[in-house]
Amino acid sequence: MNIVKHLLSIVCLSTFSSCASEYQIEGSSSVSRLDGKMLFVKIPRDGSLINVDSAEVIHGLFEMQGEIDSAHIASLYMDDQSVMPLVLESGKIQIIIDNARSYVKGTDLNDKLYEFVAKKSSLDDRAYELERSESRMIMDGKSSDEIETEMTKARENLSKEMDELAKGFIQDNYENVLGPGVFMMLCNSFPYPILTPVIEEIVEKAPDSFKNDAFVKEYMEKARSNMERIKAANE
Repeated sequence: MNIVKHLLSIVCLSTFSSCASEYQIEGSSSVSRLDGKMLFVKIPRDGSLINVDSAEVIHGLFEMQGEIDSAHIASLYMDDQSVMPLVLESGKIQIIIDNARSYVKGTDLNDKLYEFVAKKSSLDDRAYELERSESRMIMDGKSSDEIETEMTKARENLSKEMDELAKGFIQDNYENVLGPGVFMMLCNSFPYPILTPVIEEIVEKAPDSFKNDAFVKEYMEKARSNMERIKAANE
């Protein structure tokens, strides 16, 4: 009987090991204030963030490694300050922190995430330049009506591009952690849970696996409740 139990325990351990995947994080930083600081990888769980790994930055370098049962959207933190998002997944993950640009590469989902981040950053830069162009038009003596017409159209076009970028990326990644993860980033840009045409379209076309994600489900419930209250207040 003891032999049978021993064999069963070996089988169970083998099964568990085959399900777990190893990740290895190799990071470098040219930001001097990070030297000697502890960095933490945190993932959302049950409405809060939990630490899953940590490392000290020594001479601009840091390393972490461990096992995970599946990929997770995570964030790199210094104390309570979020440094950057990443995907904690199997493989060698490279993190580069720089004053000019910080990014993660080396694994499939991180490469996809930071391709999206680069495109979004480009649109954010255009939004910044758009506001500066308004000041230049005033200095050039354009009329207020002309400026308002031109700026309104430019802002609407840029907003549409931003919405299409986020929507397309989430829809392309419905079936992995990037879909709910970027949906969470999109929703966190609002002061409180609301429904927009883009959010409604994303969720309407989503598979059940996406709709049943804990964050997506909770957000949609709160957003629908808020929209009902707003509607009632306006009646």
